[in-house]
Amino acid sequence: MKSKRLTCDGTSVDLKGIEMMSMDECKRRLAQLSKGLAHPARVEIVRILENKPRDQRCICCDIVKALPLAQSSVSQHLKVLKETGWIQGEIDRPRVCYCTVEGIPEYYLALLKRTLHGE
Repeated sequence: MKSKRLTCDGTSVDLKGIEMMSMDECKRRLAQLSKGLAHPARVEIVRILENKPRDQRCICCDIVKALPLAQSSVSQHLKVLKETGWIQGEIDRPRVCYCTVEGIPEYYLALLKRTLHGE
């Protein structure tokens, strides 16, 4: 059986779309993304995933090995990051593979700048 190559193609953010958003929508989206980073473990997960080459997804068990947390805690943090828009995941039975949404750090910073400075 041939192994499927996992890549991070797919989800990306639209930086130009921020200009079209209302200020209320910018604030809402910024708050949602900020919730994703509201725990040091989630910041570390995003850091780990951002430092992976785009053509290499990170398998959940690799993330568990990199953190001093139980698998169930890591899974909960991954769930929050996915729900808030920081990461995407793909099930490749029996594994779940993750990567950050393409362009998400720049998107977050652009939302923050627009929200704080009204730009």
